[in-house]
Amino acid sequence: MKARDVMSPVVISIEPDATVEAALRLMIEKNISGLPVVDRAGQLVGIVSEGDFLRRAELGTQHRQPRWIEFLMGPGALAEQYVRASGRKVGEIMTAEVRSVAEDTPLDDVVMLMERYHIKRVPVVCAGRLAGIITRANLIRALASLSRELAPAAASDTDIRARIVTALNSLPWTPRATIDVLVREGIVTFTGSVFDERQRRALHVLAENVAGVKGVRDHMVWIEPVSDMVIESDEDRAGG
Repeated sequence: MKARDVMSPVVISIEPDATVEAALRLMIEKNISGLPVVDRAGQLVGIVSEGDFLRRAELGTQHRQPRWIEFLMGPGALAEQYVRASGRKVGEIMTAEVRSVAEDTPLDDVVMLMERYHIKRVPVVCAGRLAGIITRANLIRALASLSRELAPAAASDTDIRARIVTALNSLPWTPRATIDVLVREGIVTFTGSVFDERQRRALHVLAENVAGVKGVRDHMVWIEPVSDMVIESDEDRAGG
């Protein structure tokens, strides 16, 4: 999927000359946590979000440093802090360095950008102009839509087992040499041993993602590598 496939093409934005109060009112009215900042030519010049309002003089939360740190920072950095805490216009407090993507950017790259820079929204631009925006809500809606489309399909037990075995042999975390798989009437049964409890959970997820699987039964034991203690699955301990 590409950025254009999940982005919102209608974007609520604000101009850099708008007041901070106007930005706050717009965010509250539209129930959004951030606004792209666009100049009169339609060019994306920044973004203002909840984080830009955390250190405000009105709240008494502006940065305060010991005198020796202020000396190390220098007047330029201190002046910048003052502007961000007391600026009255959006252009004075916005984040000017915007992480944006093009319409044909792969969705995986968009998510990596969000994770790397800890951001909640990514503007989509075309020739410098704002074309859309991708938020975490957009990703959730896209996932929900795909989940509805990927309804379980009918498959024979042989096909289901073949797909699970193929996955076991291709994924690096699987205990492929110590696990057996049985499939009967769409129910997958794992037997054998794992050496990390997290592998047990991952094997359940692996099976649940195979089309046609109706359920998973767990008869694997966990061999704790330090003590060699053998621990049964919850299902076996309950007598299932």
